[in-house]
Amino acid sequence: MSKKKLDHLGVSAFCESMAMMVHSGIQTDEAIALLQTEKHGTGGILEQGLAIAKEKVDEGATLYDALNASGIFPEYALDMINVGESSGHLENILFRLSKYYAEQKTISEKLRNAVIYPAVMLVLVIAVLTVLLTLVLPAFTDVYNTLTGSLAASNYRYVYLAYVFCWIALIAMIILAVLLICGLIMWKTGHRETVEKLISKNRLCASILESMAMFRFTSALATFLASGELQDDAVKKSIPMTGYAPLEAKLERCLSRMSEGHSFAQAAYDEELFEPVYGRMLLAGERSGNIESVLERLAGLLEERAVHQVDRLVGIVDPLLSGILMVSVGLSLLSVMLPLIGIMNSVG
Repeated sequence: MSKKKLDHLGVSAFCESMAMMVHSGIQTDEAIALLQTEKHGTGGILEQGLAIAKEKVDEGATLYDALNASGIFPEYALDMINVGESSGHLENILFRLSKYYAEQKTISEKLRNAVIYPAVMLVLVIAVLTVLLTLVLPAFTDVYNTLTGSLAASNYRYVYLAYVFCWIALIAMIILAVLLICGLIMWKTGHRETVEKLISKNRLCASILESMAMFRFTSALATFLASGELQDDAVKKSIPMTGYAPLEAKLERCLSRMSEGHSFAQAAYDEELFEPVYGRMLLAGERSGNIESVLERLAGLLEERAVHQVDRLVGIVDPLLSGILMVSVGLSLLSVMLPLIGIMNSVG
């Protein structure tokens, strides 16, 4: 079993290809063999996983058991394929999974860019401030120290003001960089919930996390319902997909209301799971028998909202770091130029 997992794009491509083959009436073993041929000789994760899956299928295993044995597919995809096989909706489920993981790829890239670009700017600010404090300002200070007799004391103090500002800015940027690195390490080592609690103190960050979690839940719920699952079971199975504790608590309350006889749409509206306009859309969709299509529409809206919020966060952080960089450089240049102007005036 492979220890590495396919990325979102790889899962999306596999599910779409598999769905098209199922739609064409190609048997599972033949479909897997054809997918192996497409990547013959690459020796990649997918090729290795499909080789294991092909062996299992030849032994009579189901597609779910074969893909599970390969160890390269995420748990959610495997669960949905299992549901699709048992309910006879495999083709529909595979197409939905392809769309879901393609959307996940888009959001993941947005989030990665939202972290990488400010991180690069942060490193640049730290580098520039370090150069100013270790090379530029000391060089001018040494020159001015040899000319103290002809340099006004009031002008000379400008250099020290630049030192103070740059040191403060450098310390603040280093602390920010350390916090970012610690956060990433904690996120990667299983302390994701702790990191989420910390960044959720910022309203915009909390809104981004909630929008992404709602998107994952809504997409999963629509897929489960399309596979023929009962509402209660579909909601219960979709809750772990959120990966966000505050939202999971709301969904558990919705599930409790559903156990009392309420429908999901009504329970979600009562618990204010969605914004009022979206809640009414869901109620109308359920009463008209189109809840699946409404959930898909809501998933698209939530994805757009999450992407917009990520862009907004980048739009705030980027100018802030750029402003600190420009102010630091500008203040440093001004502080060393003012004494120089005083020297020129005294010489003139």
